[in-house]
Amino acid sequence: MKRILVIATRQIGDVLLTTPAIRAARECWPGAEIHVLGFAGTLGMLAGNPDVTRLIETPARLGWRGFLALLRQLWRQYDLALVTQASDRAHLIGWIAARRRSGLLPERGGSNWWKRRLLTHAVPIAGDRGAVHVTVEKLALLDPWRSSSALPPEVVPPAPLALPPALAAQLRPGYVVVHVPSMWQYKQWPVEHYAQVVAGLLADGHQVVLTGSAGARDQECIAPLRGLGSAPALLDASGQLDFRQLRSLLGEAALYIGPDTSVSHLAAACGIPTLAVFGPTNPLRWAPWPAKPRARELFARSAASQAEGNVTVLQASAPCVPCGRAGCEDHVHSRSDCLLQITPERVLAQARELARGTAAPSSGPARPPSEIRSRA
Repeated sequence: MKRILVIATRQIGDVLLTTPAIRAARECWPGAEIHVLGFAGTLGMLAGNPDVTRLIETPARLGWRGFLALLRQLWRQYDLALVTQASDRAHLIGWIAARRRSGLLPERGGSNWWKRRLLTHAVPIAGDRGAVHVTVEKLALLDPWRSSSALPPEVVPPAPLALPPALAAQLRPGYVVVHVPSMWQYKQWPVEHYAQVVAGLLADGHQVVLTGSAGARDQECIAPLRGLGSAPALLDASGQLDFRQLRSLLGEAALYIGPDTSVSHLAAACGIPTLAVFGPTNPLRWAPWPAKPRARELFARSAASQAEGNVTVLQASAPCVPCGRAGCEDHVHSRSDCLLQITPERVLAQARELARGTAAPSSGPARPPSEIRSRA
């Protein structure tokens, strides 16, 4: 295999979780060019990845003209296509790009008959109620070419980049990163719960750094927390960092707290203690993957609290957890009663246990920006 195309047409977190498969492809064919195709704005998690030769962005909505242009660009340019999503479009792109294709295939699906015919190697997947973590599923795309006894997959974070000097100058050892926003409402732990956790951490002497994008939804979630403290005790880094800078921030943190979202996966990959608050999503498939996994099967489907490596997942104890649906009403704007049942006191207690011994007085000396940059 001299040219390989990895098709990762989904969201940012899904793109990050393709990195074990990309690394496995690199190990199988050290001299190959490995290109990754994904939606515009989703490939930042692969910035500076040493295993990737080229990133190819495509609009989420192609239209016929866009599809024909992509066909002309990709037609039989690759020896192998790794189709890491089960969508019709991803499989069609794989067929266009390469004569040999390895792809994910839903256990049930009306289009399975033609997808299976297009694949050299098919990996059946059970969906969000299944029992196999998505990183392991994607890694299985390489099974015909690699040993089944290989080490468990490791997620590869983007290459670090220096933080903005103004932010770096205010950081103190032992800071805690808190990521409040979720992309979808049904994954959103209540903002007022986050506020109680942040207030408790500040009272303990921890510096807290808030993260998020510059988007309207993220800013709406973060706004109520800004009044809980002032710099340098509470810093708002939202909208200031790209994924490489965020990787640098997380890499120096004493603890990360966040929801079921892409940044939680990134924090786990950075190797820091990661506390993830989960609602209807199945941890067996979607828990943040530890930086140094012990095995391919790590998490239980349901547990009030479970820890693997540097990752701790909290869930409610309701019998329906996890349902694997988009909340109680099964749509992206749905409520999730299981998230409401996870109290801020419980999250704060777990955070205190994980961050024990790392607090630094808010009035302590700032770390020099040069130290942050050099360690990044």
